[in-house]
Amino acid sequence: MPSNHKRSQIGRRQFLAGAGAAAAFTIIKPSLVRGSQANSTIEIGLVGCGGRGSWLIPLFQKHGGYKLVACADYYQDQVDKVGEKHGIPADRRYTALSAYKRLLDSKLDAVVIESPPYFHPEQAAAGVAAGKHVYLAKPIAVDTPGCLSVSESGKKATEEKLVFLVDFQTRANAAFREAAKRVHAGAIGKLVTGYANYPWDNGAFPGPETPEDRLRRWYCIRELSGDFVVEQNIHALDVATWLINAPPVKAIGAGGSKGLRKYGNVFDWFSVLFTFPNDVVISYVGNQCTPGAPTEIPCRIYGSKGTVDTDYFTHVAIKGLPEAVYEGDSWKLSALYGTGTEVNIKEFHEAVMKGDCSNPTVAPSVQSNLTGVMGRMCGYQSGEVITWEQVVNSKDRMEPDLKGLKA
Repeated sequence: MPSNHKRSQIGRRQFLAGAGAAAAFTIIKPSLVRGSQANSTIEIGLVGCGGRGSWLIPLFQKHGGYKLVACADYYQDQVDKVGEKHGIPADRRYTALSAYKRLLDSKLDAVVIESPPYFHPEQAAAGVAAGKHVYLAKPIAVDTPGCLSVSESGKKATEEKLVFLVDFQTRANAAFREAAKRVHAGAIGKLVTGYANYPWDNGAFPGPETPEDRLRRWYCIRELSGDFVVEQNIHALDVATWLINAPPVKAIGAGGSKGLRKYGNVFDWFSVLFTFPNDVVISYVGNQCTPGAPTEIPCRIYGSKGTVDTDYFTHVAIKGLPEAVYEGDSWKLSALYGTGTEVNIKEFHEAVMKGDCSNPTVAPSVQSNLTGVMGRMCGYQSGEVITWEQVVNSKDRMEPDLKGLKA
């Protein structure tokens, strides 16, 4: 998720085209809807009790249709923090790398996965295999094999009548949804060009690089996070692929480090030109090393009849011919980090109650995640043209060093 610009609300991250399920809306008998035979309360388990995970649970409780019954994390202090706050018994607080397996073996209806992205594909697949509904954080994976694994998990979830939702806030916002609908209907005419950027002032973490330290500060480790173009900047790239309604055909770019970070091995910057169908070129720049960088996640696309102009924090608008003009409710966007999540929590609950296992968030999440992987490949292979086929067919896996950690 994008780092919260109101730091008092949450700490810094502590702790395919054609992919996904396209199954029809399914109604099943109430007795088969997990978590709703006698009432509408869904028992959930949390995997990943760091900053985002611990922040998220009160929103589930605010909804009123959930009960947190178990939690898992590598660190004892993290599970105890969440467990003590929410009344989870000590024997339902699981630790170590395999903690999620014991959580999934216990009695609950759904799993909320907020662990480092490297673990998402394995944990999501295990959730579906265990017969649990899955609420998954973005990014869904750090590499192509992981993305394809999540795609298959989404399909299997539909087959098994399970709900699988990926938590993107912008895609849950009414203004973004309306703007995308209008652009797809031709409101700005033929798409021409645009940009999607994500500047950020990211503090460097000090300290020794022990196995526990690397895992706790996973955000700075490329093999655990996917690098920031995948882990964080996916928000900007997701909006672009959503508005264009297609994956990129090819891309070329650069990236690198200027020795500005004191910890970790992710890049300081990326700059990529993505070419989409019909020669629509989108410029992307990501920066995570400059103090005072503006708090913004803009995406602007120019068309033959107008422009769609969005920013995660401030506005969604279409400007151009009078009949195409649209202005979203900016006051709602100022709190999108929370309100978008609340909508996803609400829609996850509704899907479980109705037995709607079409799981429409999976395919677009796979597409935007692979776009982020494409951007990273361009940065790591500066100056080389990378095609969508290369990305989709890549067998390269990012494998972190987990030696020394408790299995």
